[in-house]
Amino acid sequence: MASKLFATKPIKTIMAEAEGGGEHTLKRALGPVNLVTLGIGAIIGAGIFVLTGTAAAQFAGPAIVISYIIAGIGCVFAGLCYAEFASMMPIAGSAYTYGYATMGELVAWIIGWALVLEYAFGAATVAVGWSGFVKSLVGFFGTQLPFNPTPSLSLVVFGHTLSAQVDIFAMVALVAITIILVVGVRESANFTSAAVMIKVSVVLMFIGLAAVFAFGHWQHMLTNWHPFIPKNTGHFGQYGWSGIMRGAGVVFFAYIGFDAVSTAAQEAKNPQKDMPFGILGSLVICTVLYIFVAGLLTGLKSYTTLNVAAPVADGAAEIGVQWGVLLIDLGAIAGLASVMLVMLLGQTRVLYTMSRDGLLWSWIGKLHPRFCTPYLITIVMGAFAAFLAAFFPITLLGELVSLGTLLAFTIVCLGVWVMRVKQPDLKRPFRTPLVPVVPICGMIVSVALMVSLDAPAWIGFGSWLIVGQIIYFSYSRKHSKVQKLAAAAGD
Repeated sequence: MASKLFATKPIKTIMAEAEGGGEHTLKRALGPVNLVTLGIGAIIGAGIFVLTGTAAAQFAGPAIVISYIIAGIGCVFAGLCYAEFASMMPIAGSAYTYGYATMGELVAWIIGWALVLEYAFGAATVAVGWSGFVKSLVGFFGTQLPFNPTPSLSLVVFGHTLSAQVDIFAMVALVAITIILVVGVRESANFTSAAVMIKVSVVLMFIGLAAVFAFGHWQHMLTNWHPFIPKNTGHFGQYGWSGIMRGAGVVFFAYIGFDAVSTAAQEAKNPQKDMPFGILGSLVICTVLYIFVAGLLTGLKSYTTLNVAAPVADGAAEIGVQWGVLLIDLGAIAGLASVMLVMLLGQTRVLYTMSRDGLLWSWIGKLHPRFCTPYLITIVMGAFAAFLAAFFPITLLGELVSLGTLLAFTIVCLGVWVMRVKQPDLKRPFRTPLVPVVPICGMIVSVALMVSLDAPAWIGFGSWLIVGQIIYFSYSRKHSKVQKLAAAAGD
């Protein structure tokens, strides 16, 4: 019986589903440019506009640049492994599908459930950051809102009063993104492409302005960069090299997005060729931009002052370019909206695939008769993400997302190695170089970053996995199509 828990899904079955047609199939509407912008749309967001300042102030100081390099290296290893799988199995589901094909159903379930956490909490994290920039923009014009955008809410639970702030802007943003996703993937991709153009232009503008300021005020920059690696306070993760690793674990959230490209594989026109291009292209572009922004921002302002809602806008204000503050706010608002869209897109595609495999309820995989999108689960998960964004702090949300992502990366890297051993002759349009060195390096970096995160994130992540196991053993095992095939073969 235990062996059935690790029953794998045949590659032939996966490919047949990917190549299927009809009204119950996702539309192939995305080209290479769409996939690169989809990746950039998810990657450039709360990480560069929000978490850069938070992680520098709390964990790494100016050495946040090293944190970004470490996280980026881990992503390159994982990205190469994702590219091989995405070219082999161009189907919605991403790491969940790859795990199902290589290590079996139980591992696939765990990774799929972790991906749900990654994308739901990721969208919520970005929505909180988006709200901060909206407030910054309102403040820039000196406008007085007719309502409080973050009212306090008190609830009495078992005789205890619980208080929380409700982020109305974050909730409204996720509701609007959910509507766009229900309408269709082409419309979503067009929205993302436009938003990406805006925010990349804004990021490049900030780099240009900050670089010009740096060359004219080099002593100012050097003062803020010293000490480059602040001395550890005596606690793990508070500056020093442990702080750099902690910072890398936190800003790792800034890199998730290239894996979301793989969730759209079933909607790519030429996935074997375009998926590796979309994954690796978006990752390389964003890594370079992150390093420049982190270095310049910590030079413009002391890292101790960067734990604010809109640190990049504050950096522009430090230069004295007020119109730059306005453009950065507008760019961040557009950019973070595209991140929310890609996160929710990736999440619903994973859940759609799990439902089609029988591991989740059939209504989750139901497509809209006109738009051909999994509209019911899109609405449900959009509402769930809106709830998270309204009530939970951004730091905890970001660390939970990082844990879910890093677990997925670890399993994908291991899966490439396993598949090379089990099926070395399988057609691979894109081949990860230096196997098993690259997968092993990807796993080492991912596990090291997971260990660097603190206890509350691990408690939340562990609780999420326990809920997932309850669902798996009470429902999924009984309805799994792979389990039924395995039982039939045993008979």
